[in-house]
Amino acid sequence: MPTRLFSPYSLRGLTLSNRIVVSPMAQYSGNAANEATDWHLMHYGNLAVSGPGLVILEATAVEPRGRVGQYDIGLWTDAQAESLKRVLGFCRQYGKAAIGIQLAHSGRKGSTARPWEGLAYQGEAEGGFTPVSGSDIPYPGRPNPVVLDHAGLAEVKDYFVAATRRAAAIGFDLVEVHAAHGYLLQSFLSPLSNSRNDEYGGDLAGRMRFPLEVFAAMRAAWPADKPMGLRVNGSDWMEGGWTLDDAVVFAKALKDLGCDYVCASSGGSHPDQKLDVGPGYQVPMARRIREEAGLPTMAVGLINEPAQAEQAIRDGAADLVALGRGMTYDPRWAWHAAEALRETAEFAPQYARSHPTMRFGDFTKLVPGAGKKG
Repeated sequence: MPTRLFSPYSLRGLTLSNRIVVSPMAQYSGNAANEATDWHLMHYGNLAVSGPGLVILEATAVEPRGRVGQYDIGLWTDAQAESLKRVLGFCRQYGKAAIGIQLAHSGRKGSTARPWEGLAYQGEAEGGFTPVSGSDIPYPGRPNPVVLDHAGLAEVKDYFVAATRRAAAIGFDLVEVHAAHGYLLQSFLSPLSNSRNDEYGGDLAGRMRFPLEVFAAMRAAWPADKPMGLRVNGSDWMEGGWTLDDAVVFAKALKDLGCDYVCASSGGSHPDQKLDVGPGYQVPMARRIREEAGLPTMAVGLINEPAQAEQAIRDGAADLVALGRGMTYDPRWAWHAAEALRETAEFAPQYARSHPTMRFGDFTKLVPGAGKKG
């Protein structure tokens, strides 16, 4: 029986060869100007030739205060755009995967050291900056953020729109908006981090207002034939925080604005979160959003086994399955999944002889057109 995992899937004018997505994974490896480097060329080029239907580049800051740390990549300058264009061109020259980008703003969680350096807050003396947020509630252990007034909110929205236009000019196939994990847009959504008493705070409608305004402005700036999705928290995993009920309401509003999918993640709003972590622990969130909001979903979170990924799609929990850490550990995951499920995945001709069926045979059987005389 044909699998669902290796069946094509279309979002607007984009058709993916399969349902496997490389989830955005922060690399903290930009240069001093927050431009993509040879690390990104290697990292994304490697993934693009490894058989997934879609590769989404890491959370990319839309402005300097939107960086998680000093070495994030950004998309607020033309030079940054050129560096990403080089990566995109490299991936397209050798790989078959569609390429997307996640646009993000760190908000109150900004200006920290890299994970392997301890993630401590870095002030101006260490090359960092004072983070900004919608409220004066700091992320625990971090300084109080600068509160964005109405002019500040308009400025941030303009940064998101400008980055969207640059992504369109570069030629990305898809944009994902980062509204999860306690970063700026999620900090508006969650009662844990939103204490505003104006139209951008208070009840659920008020807390959703700014993220929805940002999404609508980005969607208007993005080509109509290209998909735009959003990563959302299904839960803050904290009493009094954002819930799956809230996420369903938010997804319905996003659908009305032209959102093409929601990636259901969770956590990151508070270090005291009580996560119930296990294989596929966020898949039920994707299912409920898909069923109740009527919006395609992308499942993510400890989906490491091919059969597990196939089941999530076959059962109707999700339309796409995203792997982050699992794909970093095994960049050839799509190849191995295809072998396990008796399917085929894209192989670069340079690697065709490594396929188990071709090690002692004719690689022209695996790579269409190979061996033909021109």
